[in-house]
Amino acid sequence: MSIRISGVDIPIYKRGIIALTYLYGIGKSLSKLILQSVGVEENKKAKNWSDEEISKIRKYISNNIKIEGELRSEIRINIKKLIDIGCYRGIRHRKCLPLRGQKTKNNCRTRKGKRKTVANKKRITK
Repeated sequence: MSIRISGVDIPIYKRGIIALTYLYGIGKSLSKLILQSVGVEENKKAKNWSDEEISKIRKYISNNIKIEGELRSEIRINIKKLIDIGCYRGIRHRKCLPLRGQKTKNNCRTRKGKRKTVANKKRITK
């Protein structure tokens, strides 16, 4: 038996507050808010949810929260907009560099990729 919400399988042997975080766009605080508003206990495991509770959770998420594909497409559109208008953050996105003020002299290898070695200039000997 597995629980599917928005096309994602929820792990049934985890607590409800943790199980909902498997959906893209839902963290611990949001899952806590969802379970409180629906009236499901946070520490109750997902396998112990009744069909009524599952349907309430599905309904609440689909009506009130952007998750999965809808959220991913919105983020992609926002980044494309930044790139198109040519603002600082858009330029940093285009160059694949960090855009929140981090120093790039020594760090940010994940964004910059593998090191590119640059040879020293040759000295002219007399």
